[in-house]
Amino acid sequence: MKLQGLHHVTMITGDARATVHFYAETLGLRLVKKTVNFDQPDAYHLYFGDERGAPGSILTWFEFAGAAPGRPGAGMIHLIELAVPSEGSLDFWEARLRAAGTATERGEHALRFADGDGLAFALVAGGEDPPLQARDREVPAVHAIAGIVGARAYTDPERVGEDESLLTQTLGFVHDGGGEYRLDGERRHFRFAWDPAPELPGLQSAGSVHHIAWACRDEDQPGWQQRVRDARRHVTDVLDRDYFTSIYFREPRHVLFEIATLSPGFAVDEDPDRLGFELRLPRQHEHLRARLEAELTPLENPRARG
Repeated sequence: MKLQGLHHVTMITGDARATVHFYAETLGLRLVKKTVNFDQPDAYHLYFGDERGAPGSILTWFEFAGAAPGRPGAGMIHLIELAVPSEGSLDFWEARLRAAGTATERGEHALRFADGDGLAFALVAGGEDPPLQARDREVPAVHAIAGIVGARAYTDPERVGEDESLLTQTLGFVHDGGGEYRLDGERRHFRFAWDPAPELPGLQSAGSVHHIAWACRDEDQPGWQQRVRDARRHVTDVLDRDYFTSIYFREPRHVLFEIATLSPGFAVDEDPDRLGFELRLPRQHEHLRARLEAELTPLENPRARG
């Protein structure tokens, strides 16, 4: 039994329209699903990724309209790394982001920036995995974002490396030394790392990461649930999220982990050519459709323009 790699990362935004504009238009990702939060159906849940919404490409947001800016602290992810094909791609993105009014910082083989909520990203040149790309008229395939390849979280300095057995023995990560870990799936790889936390405590609000999800084969999910229990961590029941099923637990330094199945995927309730065009509601909230359509901010999928 082996984790397949990353499934998705979920964040919080205070402005759904701005999020759609930045990720679907500036970054050229595909808005693959427009739905609502299972637990708070008056809040959008937006999914962005490659052409089919493949695990490993998915970035998702809960919108809490007007939410104050958050900040990462101990027990929170503070940086997400996205792959791009080459060093030349970094030149393309540096020019494109700056033209869009987004500040960038060039490093060795990487380009850092933040979205309108302050969420930090790094574009990383190269990568060993097959690319997971969306098609966009303004972003050539030779430069398009090719998947999510890493994340860095904060912890108290004395806790770097503490209780690594959950990552290494329970979940199958490889420890590369210090706070650096690597997950080697059958087709995809992911880097997860710990950095010393800043002095200010974290605040989960707009611009912060809510949780990170790892991908598993459908038939393996009960086994992962038992493994986490055997590691003496509290783990939820299996929850049906319509497009996958999930279990949730917190690792010892408090980051919320999810293990999500590979299927049924985002085309289960929409034509693959029209993913993200219509508001799709969880079955348990379908009876609220009239109210939600009247109250939620109207959002246009850029693909619907032609």
